[in-house]
Amino acid sequence: MLNIGNKQKRVDGPQKVTGKATYAADIASPFYHAYVLQSTIACGSITAIDTSAAEAFEGVKGIFTHKNLPERLKNKVDYTDPLSPPGKPFRPFYNDKILYNGQPIALVVAQTFEQARYASKLIKVTYEEKKFKGSLSDNLKNASADRAPEPASNRGDFKKAFKNSDYTIIREYRQSRNYHNPMEPHATSVEYKSDGSLVVYDKIQGVASSLKYLNGVFGLGADRVQVKSDFVGGAFGSGLRPQYQLFMATLAALELKHNVQMVMTRAQMFSFGYRPEVIHTMKLGCSKDGILKALSHKTVGETSTFEDFNETIVDWSGLLYKCDNVNLEYELTPVQSYTPLDMRAPGGVSGVYALECAIDELAHEAGIDPLEFRRKNYVDYDQNEDKPFTSKELMACYARCEEVFGWKNRKDLSKTEPHLLKGYGMATGSWEALQQPASVSLSMNEEGTFTIKCATADIGTGTYTVMSQIAADKLGVSIEKIKFMLGDTAFPDSPIEGGSWTVSSVGSAVASVCEKFKYRIADIWKRNNPDYQAVAFEDISFQKGKLEYGSKTFAFTEIMQQASKEELSIAHSESPAAGQNTHSGYAHCCVMVEVTVDKDLGIIKVPRLVNVSAAGKIINPKTAENQLLGSMVWGLGMALREEGMVDTRYGRVMNANFAEYHIAVNADIHDIHTEFVEEKDDKVNPLGAKGVGELGIVGLAAAISNAIFDATGKRLRKLPMLLDDVLEA
Repeated sequence: MLNIGNKQKRVDGPQKVTGKATYAADIASPFYHAYVLQSTIACGSITAIDTSAAEAFEGVKGIFTHKNLPERLKNKVDYTDPLSPPGKPFRPFYNDKILYNGQPIALVVAQTFEQARYASKLIKVTYEEKKFKGSLSDNLKNASADRAPEPASNRGDFKKAFKNSDYTIIREYRQSRNYHNPMEPHATSVEYKSDGSLVVYDKIQGVASSLKYLNGVFGLGADRVQVKSDFVGGAFGSGLRPQYQLFMATLAALELKHNVQMVMTRAQMFSFGYRPEVIHTMKLGCSKDGILKALSHKTVGETSTFEDFNETIVDWSGLLYKCDNVNLEYELTPVQSYTPLDMRAPGGVSGVYALECAIDELAHEAGIDPLEFRRKNYVDYDQNEDKPFTSKELMACYARCEEVFGWKNRKDLSKTEPHLLKGYGMATGSWEALQQPASVSLSMNEEGTFTIKCATADIGTGTYTVMSQIAADKLGVSIEKIKFMLGDTAFPDSPIEGGSWTVSSVGSAVASVCEKFKYRIADIWKRNNPDYQAVAFEDISFQKGKLEYGSKTFAFTEIMQQASKEELSIAHSESPAAGQNTHSGYAHCCVMVEVTVDKDLGIIKVPRLVNVSAAGKIINPKTAENQLLGSMVWGLGMALREEGMVDTRYGRVMNANFAEYHIAVNADIHDIHTEFVEEKDDKVNPLGAKGVGELGIVGLAAAISNAIFDATGKRLRKLPMLLDDVLEA
């Protein structure tokens, strides 16, 4: 039976449900434990830090601050990593300067975690506090396009087209700061070896990132440090850049010459990156029959004072719909906080939220059904890049979603309890389909079992399973004969797991190395069987671990024995095909939602969510569906729950916990449905597959916002949309 295209249970599932899967903090070694003390001001400097009481406390093995940071870590050291934005990356303990509230200012290492945590409270710190740049809203006058990359080129004459449009809107949309909060907190376990080398177990979305960082900061090359990350309990962008626990655990291990482990607390998970707060200004115009004539999207986002974090936000407005007169602007405003981080569908989920709300508002002004309005303005090529798409089955998504949801008859279904208002909304979603260079190795042992290695990651998305499926089909063996190994810098290089490109990048490399193996095994067979030397490769087939030619079959293991080979090994590196950049690759979806709003209490519920996606070849519908469902739940949380609240007087995150930072929970989720339409793509990558991890969240918040308007007649233009907002409206 073919594996590709069929639902396959996770090959790593038994390890996870039985507790045998080892995460970064699960390593069983005699560790010292590290705990970090954080600043309580947002801007200024440390005038004094007294660690004497903490040093004298039971079990304490060492304390690190800016006062005793080794000099070698201050000069000619590269703190950057592959995903550093422009600017100067944060350097822990570099000096006495405070850049943001929650900045790590001291590290306590003790025999136990409890001893380290208690001792940290004995450290006395005094500050010289300075005025700081607080919130985005308070610093809009400092917004600048100079700190941001240029968006896609403007086209046409927006001002003229907008002025001559029959229907126009000018709207502002706001989106609050969001925090990642994966189930597994960030952690690093460092094993110190007798020769001074290290084995580092890090929560990261690509071990190569951690290795590069350790090399740049500590001068530790691959000959002195090995980074491993077998399992990651969610990351969604928070693990793209090495976080400060990696630096601190490694520093302590090297200085104390002992194993050290550091696990962040949930509150500390709010002390680094996040999805930035943004403010959008949308100006749209259309003709009487609903044809888009003018579109302007300006976004102002927040960044730190020391790095210029940026996202591709406004470009989506020049991409999703046919419009010849487009103006795109993007600015950044520095605030006293840590640098934002990429977060699921970075830029796309923010930009499409504003666009899809504005499209809905313009459709309402023109008196046209929202779905029909989108169909009228469908575009079959990338106007930003002036390229055709590798494939685009968005129209099929519209049709199928309309059918499954019952969009045409939605008002006939709107009867409900007297105190509830019911509404329906929709949106388009999209995410880019990219391929990155990736390398893999393959070996087969004398028992016919294949081991494939790659330094990629599995953050819960199903990488172990999908790669095993690809290899099994390409080799013609059962999935039980495949052992896929990842998350180790000793393995061939891989891009980070992010951007929904792992299947297209690593999967394409796996498919190619399997093809190489078949050529190799066929060559060995022909060299050891003179009667078959003239056989063309195209006339050979591979099934059930055997080479087949005519009525003859030869087991892979027999061929190896004939060649006196105990193990057959092959390596391969795969890059995007030459000429692949002649087309634009994107996955697309249509999302429709039903909401109810309590007239008296303002409580918003979402009884029904439907998503229909076009994402090329779906390797494993089970894990792909799982990715979309997770994204959709997150999109609901983004729309109605998640809000990072910062006290602008002190620059402190006020709700740095799960009690007050609200996320979607089981009680929020009712009827949720997702499916795929068929989409054949022979250009996007050798597998024809597009990622879906990000796709499900894009457009969801806008669809809910549009449905709330349909229910109440009031537009809520700020995320999250809370019951207070409904009552005020």
